[in-house]
Amino acid sequence: MSDIATPGIQQVFQLKSASVSMTALELYYFDNDEFEEALRDKISQAPGFFRDTPLIISLEKYEGLDSELDFFKIIGACRRNNIHVIGVRGGNSDQRRLARGASLALMPGSGQRDRAHETENPGEKAESAPAPAPRAAPEASPARIISQPVRSGQQVHAPEGDLIILAPVQAGAEVLAAGNIHVYGPLRGRALAGIHGAESARIFCQSLEAELVSIAGHYKISEDLQDNGWKNAVQIQLRDDLLVVAPLDKA
Repeated sequence: MSDIATPGIQQVFQLKSASVSMTALELYYFDNDEFEEALRDKISQAPGFFRDTPLIISLEKYEGLDSELDFFKIIGACRRNNIHVIGVRGGNSDQRRLARGASLALMPGSGQRDRAHETENPGEKAESAPAPAPRAAPEASPARIISQPVRSGQQVHAPEGDLIILAPVQAGAEVLAAGNIHVYGPLRGRALAGIHGAESARIFCQSLEAELVSIAGHYKISEDLQDNGWKNAVQIQLRDDLLVVAPLDKA
């Protein structure tokens, strides 16, 4: 190794905010054998989609016993299937203590029950802070517009707003957006809208031929889509945690 420092570099690293799309696994109860069997079945539906995926375990709807919650077994099952558990969301103080013991990151829950759990332990929360000052409403993020076909192997990403594609999305391509996705042509690859959790996001296309569609982490693969709207102009939206496909002329 050279003893000469790299010229022009003033510091070892910088910390910057980052927006990363992650999948949440909503856990209702835990049984090791059932968990891994269900995980393998889910992965077999879209194996490439889950490979090397960072995963958050959501405890917001967990109804099992805390004594049955073994994060080391969960992590092991996921790793055997090339999925990487990085943290937990929500949960009560005992569940979060177990997660901390497994070296998982702790993330706040979004539901009222989880916010109450997170304040059960006064060591996890400072005394009440003053209410933040009102802020002006943020400006809407501009849409990203793509006029060329999205070819196999390409990924097009709109991290802050809608994605509008004025051409086909070919098989093997992937398009992602924080907001809605509009495809003015055939959608043959993968389309993931609402990647930061926006459940109101929608996918619009002129011909539904997708390998996979996803809104806020809820997804369907091509086999699930072929019975409803296949090769037609449709919109896809999330209703009661289910993806619903509707013809555009009846939307």
